[in-house]
Amino acid sequence: MFWKTEDSSSGDAAATFHHQYRPEPPSYAVVGQPVDPPDSYVLLLPRRPRRRCRCRCLSSSSSLLSFALPLVVVSAIALLLLWPSRPDLTLVRLNLNHFRVLTRPIVALDVELGLKLKIRNRDFFSLVYESLDVSIGYRGRPLGFVEAEGPARIRARGVSYVDAVLKVNGVRVLDDALYLIEDLARGSIPFDTVTDIKGYLHFFFFEIPIKARMSCEVHVDVEKQTIISQNCYRE
Repeated sequence: MFWKTEDSSSGDAAATFHHQYRPEPPSYAVVGQPVDPPDSYVLLLPRRPRRRCRCRCLSSSSSLLSFALPLVVVSAIALLLLWPSRPDLTLVRLNLNHFRVLTRPIVALDVELGLKLKIRNRDFFSLVYESLDVSIGYRGRPLGFVEAEGPARIRARGVSYVDAVLKVNGVRVLDDALYLIEDLARGSIPFDTVTDIKGYLHFFFFEIPIKARMSCEVHVDVEKQTIISQNCYRE
């Protein structure tokens, strides 16, 4: 009978060797699956504007405004002064040269008025008026008119005087006979005069047509054959 004996020292050495050279477990990776990188944060600071640029913009804007404002003011004043305007008409003198009321064979009037008109050109350009008409009426009914000679030229900012004689002979006023009788009883007859002027203004290379009108209300004394009152206004 044989007994198998094992050496204890050899067994310990084998265990030590097996422990030192124990293989590591295999690692596995999944192909095709991306790996997310770790989150990263970036801090952005606001950019401050440069003061130099802002100052330059403000200075350029203020200089442009200081240049444009006087230019606009000067242009507005020049436009206001050079813009064409209507001439001024003024009745300087009005004389009653003749007045008579006819009752036979029909009711009619004979009137003769002497007028002196003042025309003032307010513009900085010469004015040429082609026609100047003066008409007379009684209670809104025209009786007659007279046309002054023309054309005539008025220099810039100048004044011109025009004389006109308005004659009305034998004008029937049958429709207004009742009003005429009432006016004769009061001793005063009202007349209406209208003065129209037409012409053009030399504005550089242009001719701008202009016109003006003046109306007057005149009261005539029947007995003295004089003008009691007159009221004129421009239209």
